[in-house]
Parts: sequence; structure tokens; C-alpha cells
Amino acid sequence: MIKKSFLPLIIVSLFIISCSNNNKFKIEKGKVGLVDQTTTVKDLKEIFKKDSIVRNLSEGALGDNYFQDDDEYLIYEKGGKHLLTIIPQEQLDSTSTIKSIEIHDPRFKTNEGINLKSTFSEINSTNILRPESTLQSVTLFLDELNVTIAIDKQELGLRNFRPQKVSLEQIPDLAKMKSFVVWFN
Repeated sequence: MIKKSFLPLIIVSLFIISCSNNNKFKIEKGKVGLVDQTTTVKDLKEIFKKDSIVRNLSEGALGDNYFQDDDEYLIYEKGGKHLLTIIPQEQLDSTSTIKSIEIHDPRFKTNEGINLKSTFSEINSTNILRPESTLQSVTLFLDELNVTIAIDKQELGLRNFRPQKVSLEQIPDLAKMKSFVVWFN
């Protein structure tokens, strides 16, 4: 009899663990996993305490290089798998909020199931605002999530380094994404 009374507690505990694990890899507008628009750089240490954080810091206003890069916080799972690259709004400022997050792990996905391994046909089922061509890729803007997805021009059968306009109809259904970035601003 006592064992049967623990069964509901075990089921509820497993459900809670399952839901929290799903939230760890969920992409929504203004949120990637446990990072949202109010998260600061100093919060990253607590959020990713079980993971490794590699900091690539710019010289900021203190340096001599006026063409400095953004600060980057690369998040790696224990074992070395690259999960995310996080860019803060302000450089060299631990109180800065997040500007963008580049997704490197296909476990991160939207409610529609869009992840790093999604093909264009899966992405195209969402509301793509517009494609924009660069020298090496085509960038798709998904306004409802504030996301940009880049597809390499080689996936389209186009030559790199030629600025040519690309329409959605030119992109093959099986084209894979090159990068997946969530913007917070």
C-alpha cells in the first residue's frame, strides 16, 4: 500500500523534470532556453553553471582598435559540444543584457520544431518576412521570433561573391541552414 502512494509523486516529479528539460532547449521570441531579454552577462555563470563558458572579450572603448569585435560568450556542454554563442548589448559590461544568441545545437527548437537541422521547406512553413542576399548566403528574416537564418548560396546552386537578388521560390526545399541567430533587440 505504501508503495502505491509514492507512484503519483514519482509521476509528477518525472513530468516536472521533463518540462524543465524542454524549456532548456526552447526558442521563443526574446528567449532561448533559460536566457531571456532581462538576462545579464553576470547571470550567464549561474544559468550555465553545469556547462563551460569561454569568454572572447573585445578591447572595447579602452583599446586602440576602433574596429573591435563584439564580446562573445561561447557556451559548451561538459564534454565539449558547442551549444550557443551569446553576444551582449554592451562590451566589457557584466550588467549588459543580451543582444543576440547564435544557436549551435539542434536540440534548441521553436514551438514549430524549427532547429539548426531544419530544411527550407520546414522553415518556409513559418512566416518569413523577406529573403536578403549577401555575398555568400541568403538571410531569411522570421519576424514573429526575431530570428535570422542564413542559407549558403551553394545550397541554392548560386555562385558566391555575386550580389544577386534571390526570391523564396529560388530556394530548394532541401536547402539546409548555415546559421540560426535569435535577436533580443
